[in-house]
Amino acid sequence: MPWDISSERSVYLQLVDIIKQKIMSGEYLPGQRMESVRDLAAEAAVNPNTMQRALAELEREGLLYTQRTSGRFVSEDAGMIAGLRMEDAQQKAREFYQEMVQTGLSAEEVRQMLERVIAEAEKEEK
Repeated sequence: MPWDISSERSVYLQLVDIIKQKIMSGEYLPGQRMESVRDLAAEAAVNPNTMQRALAELEREGLLYTQRTSGRFVSEDAGMIAGLRMEDAQQKAREFYQEMVQTGLSAEEVRQMLERVIAEAEKEEK
């Protein structure tokens, strides 16, 4: 996932969201040592202080932790990460459903469409 930072929201909040997504997707694995603040900031093309603020927020939320002499690591709490992933997926599903209803589709039409899309995706995976 690229570091797609826009000017629409606070940069540090966008960094928090991007890093969370990387943890949920498995790009950053449980227990994995994070790169240094400076390296992450350079990769994201942001100020190191802004990256530090985002990482501190993720620590406060329990997704990252610091070992004093070893650096910062991704939480090893697989249950918390799975819960976060499910929460995120449910929110996206609610938003999708609301958008489809606003276009005039009924709940049944949305369900049927999703079943077709899933069936097509499963065929492509095989």
